[in-house]
Amino acid sequence: MTEEIEVNEVKGFQPRSVRYAGQMDEAFGEGLAGFYSAVWADREGGLSKKDKHLLVFAIACSSLKTESAVKILQRLKKFGATAEEIKDAMMIAAWTGGIQNFTDVSPQVLKEMERLGF
Repeated sequence: MTEEIEVNEVKGFQPRSVRYAGQMDEAFGEGLAGFYSAVWADREGGLSKKDKHLLVFAIACSSLKTESAVKILQRLKKFGATAEEIKDAMMIAAWTGGIQNFTDVSPQVLKEMERLGF
């Protein structure tokens, strides 16, 4: 699938959902790959990949998607995010998701931040 190759280049890996969709139906796989490509593409005047990852990190934290938040930290490291940017995103997550979600997700996220050297 041509779109899957583009997803690998844009996202850095092939998301499982694209692989599963392609196994179900080639057109569905192509459509989902196109969605990924559109979301993560660099566009002039658009958000950088780092900014996009900061946004999805905050959303993952605010919705208790701890495993996703920890994985996104690895991408944030790759894209040069600072510890302060990540902490700001965590505070936004606490603001939007509630302090209990922040309390629940923080131990694993802070542990991964330390491991990655943030």
